[in-house]
Amino acid sequence: MKAVWNGVTIAESDDTVVVEGNHYFPPESLNRQYTTFSNHVSRCPWKGEAKYLSLLINGEMNPDAVWYYPDPLPAAAEIKGRYAFWKGVKVSE
Repeated sequence: MKAVWNGVTIAESDDTVVVEGNHYFPPESLNRQYTTFSNHVSRCPWKGEAKYLSLLINGEMNPDAVWYYPDPLPAAAEIKGRYAFWKGVKVSE
C-alpha cells in the first residue's frame, strides 16, 4: 500500500492493518521529512485518543492529515503507533 499527497509518497508498506476501512501504516514506513507538528487531538470510544500530524509538501500545508494512536485502548492494540491518512491523501496499492 502507498499513501500519496501532492504527488509525493508519504508512506509505503506491505504491512498495513485495516480498521474501519483505513490502512494503518507501520511507523518506519512514514517519510517524516514531510510531516510537521499538529496539536489536534480526537477521541474514539473504542480506540482511545488519536494524535495528529500535518503534511508540508512543496510549500503546501495539509493540516491534521495524518493520525495515530500512541496508546490505544485494548480493543485497538493492533494499531498502536501506526499511521493513517485522510484529507485528500490517496491510499492505494
